[in-house]
Amino acid sequence: MKSILDNRPLLAEQVADVAEVAGYLWQKGWAERNGGNITVNITDFADDEIRNMQAISGIIPIGRTLPFLKGCYFFCKGTNKRMRDLARRPMENASVIRILDDCSSYVIIADNPVKPTSELASHLSMHNYLISKGSNYKAALHTHPIDLIAMTHNPAFLEKDRLTYLLWSMIPETRAFCPKGLGIIPYAMPSSFELADATIKELEEYDVVMWEKHGICAVSENITEAFDMIDTLSKSAQIYLTAKQMGFTPEGTSPEQMEELKTAFNLPK
Repeated sequence: MKSILDNRPLLAEQVADVAEVAGYLWQKGWAERNGGNITVNITDFADDEIRNMQAISGIIPIGRTLPFLKGCYFFCKGTNKRMRDLARRPMENASVIRILDDCSSYVIIADNPVKPTSELASHLSMHNYLISKGSNYKAALHTHPIDLIAMTHNPAFLEKDRLTYLLWSMIPETRAFCPKGLGIIPYAMPSSFELADATIKELEEYDVVMWEKHGICAVSENITEAFDMIDTLSKSAQIYLTAKQMGFTPEGTSPEQMEELKTAFNLPK
């Protein structure tokens, strides 16, 4: 069967990166059953042949108008599809979609008529916001890190930037590789426009956002960088929780030491 990836090595590389990250998410226990979602803006790889491909689905409404996505193409994990299967057979468990000229609907063009993630409204809203700001970010990742979600069950950690400074203080790499910190969104219904809009608002300040009692979302230039930010934050959470299990509260780096890191790495916050 002919695939959209045939004779397109750069696009195939993007899909291979998604498959690799999907495998990591499953191995870490962050992707139970069909949990988690990935979308990548692949418009840059859409040649004339792709742009002329016939739809293999009917027209599907997004539920809102996203004006900056007109004519864009996305690789999307399929709804009810498992990350472990996406890792092994990416084109059987995902689809390529084209946003139509009305900016409020899409069609699937390849490889199978697999309907995209149930969180598509949130993901496309994020991509629309990123394009509107002239960002070079192309990837959005949502997953369920056990340690970070557990911390959101403590109301004290939901205060603005409380988790940011705690996690930054656990290991210098977190301050360096997640320089904008971690936004927090109070619980909202999964797949809702309420959650999508709250996420967009947090992206004005952060690249990584926690959805209370649900999961985490990261945006970046590519899917590997998005994963790496979440992985780094998770390492900090593990250090904190391990210390607590040992019977003490970790001291963490001091404000003065954090300021030194900010200066040394020319960090934004």
